[in-house]
Amino acid sequence: MSAVMDIWNTIVHIVTSADTITLVLMLVAAAVAGFLMQEMGSILSATVIALVAFGLLTYLRAILLQHADASALATSDWHSFLGLQMQLVLSYAIAFGVVIAIVHTIRNMVM
Repeated sequence: MSAVMDIWNTIVHIVTSADTITLVLMLVAAAVAGFLMQEMGSILSATVIALVAFGLLTYLRAILLQHADASALATSDWHSFLGLQMQLVLSYAIAFGVVIAIVHTIRNMVM
């Protein structure tokens, strides 16, 4: 039970500690993946694609809005990616998967 609480606390920390632009980027990536998903059976691949899209969107945000050096940022992001804890990756995947499933369900009810 403590593992579930750890994951839940990590998801809450992700949502409450992110700035508004990051939350919007997360929502856009998950909503587009949920809208484009054909059937609920492809939730895993849609979640992975949404996570990759979110990573690319945050990278572009840093380059375009914060005028960061692209090559130095790519190297830094790669090293940060290699050091990610599995609990954090799982928490992001669960959060994205839930939003994608909700968007997909709403889309199927409306269309």
